[in-house]
Amino acid sequence: MKICTVIGARPQFIKAAAVSSVIARNSEISEVIIHTGQHYDPDMSDIFFSQLGIPKEKYNLNIGSGNHGAQTGRMLSEIENVLTAEKPDRMLVYGDTNSTVAAALAAVKLHIPTAHVEAGMRSFNREMPEEINRVVSDHISDINFCSTLPAVKNLENEGRGQTAILVGDVMYDCALKFSDAAEKNCDPFSKFAIRKNNYILMTCHRPANTDSRENLSQIVHAANDISEICPVLYPIHPRTKKYIAEYGLSFSQNVKIVSPLSYFDMLLAERYAKLILTDSGGIQKEAFFYQVPCVTMREETEWVETVEMGWNVITGADYGKIMSCVKAFLSKKPPYPSVKPYGNGDASEKIVKHLLNSRDHV
Repeated sequence: MKICTVIGARPQFIKAAAVSSVIARNSEISEVIIHTGQHYDPDMSDIFFSQLGIPKEKYNLNIGSGNHGAQTGRMLSEIENVLTAEKPDRMLVYGDTNSTVAAALAAVKLHIPTAHVEAGMRSFNREMPEEINRVVSDHISDINFCSTLPAVKNLENEGRGQTAILVGDVMYDCALKFSDAAEKNCDPFSKFAIRKNNYILMTCHRPANTDSRENLSQIVHAANDISEICPVLYPIHPRTKKYIAEYGLSFSQNVKIVSPLSYFDMLLAERYAKLILTDSGGIQKEAFFYQVPCVTMREETEWVETVEMGWNVITGADYGKIMSCVKAFLSKKPPYPSVKPYGNGDASEKIVKHLLNSRDHV
């Protein structure tokens, strides 16, 4: 069975690392990796391949950045050319990026069955490009691998329940698999002169925040004031860095600005933070994995379990709400639940097993 896997952005490299490692151990499947080049900065691409042991891509499309329509259109065209040459039995896509939807569209138009990992997630905010990408990908994939039970329910509500398979979260697989390697090989604390369990980790990159002067101003204001309570470590996204300069904003000296972190460094930075302040999707989950409270600077989250269990609070880019929630978490952590909403760390094994079983129906 030949599978074409399309990846292009940091979260997809992490998810693919778990599944590709299982595929590599199975003689019944061969994998062709296509890298769209959506994330092309070495700090956000190359280092993930080397640290996570992802097989070298056979194709790098070098698409780069651009407006959504132009970027997705170029990906669709280039991926179609690769699929025509490779003639795979199945396409495998991850998450909710432009790379995801372009690959799914290219495959379905060539009548190549598609499996979508991390399917069924919904923010119910159609202004998010990611929401459109994930809905379209779910509705044209014949297999939708779901991380959580609510994701399965979402697909059932949309009439796609027959395609949903609950496997757990591959990012949980990675958090378990790579934690020891990160501990042995990395030391971001010495590198950035921070002490374990004595800092707040912050990330901010979503267009809803970076492209709004008002939102980004409130977030910077909050970060500066929070840093007076506890030092803030901020690995800054290139887009955010551009808008910080454009808006004339600045951080206080207690906010330590660093370049994007490697996956190993990021795992450790998350694991030993007092609290995480983010607008990322994946980091909300990783915070939960490591029992670190999270304040999410968005108006909604796909990972509703983390909110329901009290480990994540949604604040938007509201200075007052951010400050209030940060202070509340710093004063008292919630009890950690005994249930495992993201599975047992074997999602990748289940995915490969289902892919092999699907051969009879392809």
